[in-house]
Amino acid sequence: MLKGVESHLSPRTAAFFDLDKTVIAKSSTLTFSKSFYQGGLINRRAVLRTAYSQFVFLAGGADHDQMERMRKYLSALCRGWNVEQVKEIVAETLHDLIDPIIYDEAATLIEEHHTAGRDVVIVSTSGAEVVEPIGELLGADRVVATRMVVGDDGCFTGEVEYYAYGPTKAEAVRELAASEGYDLSRCYAYSDSVTDTPMLEAVGHPHAVNPDRALRREALAREWPILDFHRPVRLKQRFPAFSVPPRPALVAAAAIGAAATAGLVWYASRRRSTVA
Repeated sequence: MLKGVESHLSPRTAAFFDLDKTVIAKSSTLTFSKSFYQGGLINRRAVLRTAYSQFVFLAGGADHDQMERMRKYLSALCRGWNVEQVKEIVAETLHDLIDPIIYDEAATLIEEHHTAGRDVVIVSTSGAEVVEPIGELLGADRVVATRMVVGDDGCFTGEVEYYAYGPTKAEAVRELAASEGYDLSRCYAYSDSVTDTPMLEAVGHPHAVNPDRALRREALAREWPILDFHRPVRLKQRFPAFSVPPRPALVAAAAIGAAATAGLVWYASRRRSTVA
């Protein structure tokens, strides 16, 4: 159980959540692959790749070195995509695709943190065309995500402007703490991946959620709580009158080309199979 309601005289606090496999049961970007195909952004071959990538992602994902090696490849994946088209596709399919895969346990934690007077911040490597609407659906107060350069034509140029990954997530958390007045020693953080260790280290109450093997070892060594989330539930089942998020999201950072994560994990899986 979480600690009680924060005093208005105390410094502000927040709960920082990774998104994929922490709040939702799948990769946020990979989940939209069929919709991107139907919208003409990717071809059938890419759909097959992302289906396999989703399997690999759920089985363990890509490690830090593989992620870094593939950054240039990923940025090229979305070059030329029209940003508004991506946003429209996500908006049209958000409830059908994301609502059913939200962990009940994560939704409960978000409610408890809000009840205790804490802000809820989603911190994700995926892009805001995907992450911002999900944050709004969840009632998050802020979203931190990767963003890519958008050209004068309204399309992604393929250049990465800000990469919300690994140590950069921790930097974003500290910057938000400075600007919003959060006392990080009293803040919470949740993630499934060892690559988010810097973010977990930045707060006083780190939690490993459905951790990969490396993060499980780290959590056990540091005596961090380990949480098992396994019950996806529709928000409409939790809130029968649900039609809009309980709290609006105040977005702190923007976008990466959607589907970058798909290419990343697919490439990483190929690399692992080749090495094996």
